[in-house]
Amino acid sequence: MIEKLAALNEKYEKLTELVSDPAVIADQSQWQKHVKARSEIEDVVLAYREYMQVSDRKKEAEELLAEHPDPDLAELAELERDECEEQMAELEQKMKVLLLPKDPNDAKNVLLEIRAGTGGEEASLFAADLFKMYTRYAELHRWRTEIMDSSFTDLGGVKEVVMMVEGKGAYSRLKFESGVHRVQRVPSTESAGRIHTSAATVAVLPEAEEVEVDIDPKDIRIDLFCATGPGGQCVNTTQSAVRITHIPTGIVVSCQDEKSQIKNKAKGMRVLRARVLEKMRQEAADAEASARRSMVGSGDRSERIRTYNFPERRVTDHRIGLTLHKLDQILEGQLDEIIDALITSDQAARLKE
Repeated sequence: MIEKLAALNEKYEKLTELVSDPAVIADQSQWQKHVKARSEIEDVVLAYREYMQVSDRKKEAEELLAEHPDPDLAELAELERDECEEQMAELEQKMKVLLLPKDPNDAKNVLLEIRAGTGGEEASLFAADLFKMYTRYAELHRWRTEIMDSSFTDLGGVKEVVMMVEGKGAYSRLKFESGVHRVQRVPSTESAGRIHTSAATVAVLPEAEEVEVDIDPKDIRIDLFCATGPGGQCVNTTQSAVRITHIPTGIVVSCQDEKSQIKNKAKGMRVLRARVLEKMRQEAADAEASARRSMVGSGDRSERIRTYNFPERRVTDHRIGLTLHKLDQILEGQLDEIIDALITSDQAARLKE
């Protein structure tokens, strides 16, 4: 590992020289390429340099121990050596994590889809709670959100909502949220006070770039229709809503949130590209029978991943056995404690493998 890190350090130094070279700076495409490559290895190189500095301090302490029999100096040298060994062990673990293969989608924006599952109106109300939770989580991280498509119930519940989340690290943190989310609570319509269980599904897709998915215009059918729901007369009488069908896969996307047909079509194509790319990835994963199935983020949307228990103010993530009695805070978007634990668990599983 140290040899590999030494090679990365050498590469980092060469890239640092290149990004400062006037000839490279003049060619912006080349300069950006080198800046990106340097950025990708910067964290692990800095950890390696710190590791080597601590290693040198440890050697100095050991030399001091060997050369000076003075008890006071020996005690100080032993303390320094032990402290260095502890720091080196921590840095080794950090470097191992940083050397793990990175998910190429981690830097991408996210297409977040929430749908009411079993449980009727109560499931729709819970889906609305999840929608608010993720919107607030995005706000806390200063990410931009945009509703691509939505369908609400008369009581304010969510039948389905598709939201784009744009910001640094959005997919790297939200990708663990895919799956079935279960709620246990007494519905407002329940007179006997019985606890009901209902569910909503969450799908997290990385936004697909046009270069990743080549959708032939001949392969899509576009239908126009009048939007439904609130929005005034023009929304309900003008054919501004768009339904796009990708004929080869059968994927259908509807978008009606904008008053402009052109804007709805543009939004719909962003959603379609992400879903087509996800289908391609899923088919590739299914074809690899021996592919690793991680304990976290397996992508199996039929899997119940989390339970929100209102009577006990409890949230339990079943994949890692984590239970927090912080329901109110979590529904307000304070998800980092759960997501950090999921990321740590995923890293540990990959390190073990």
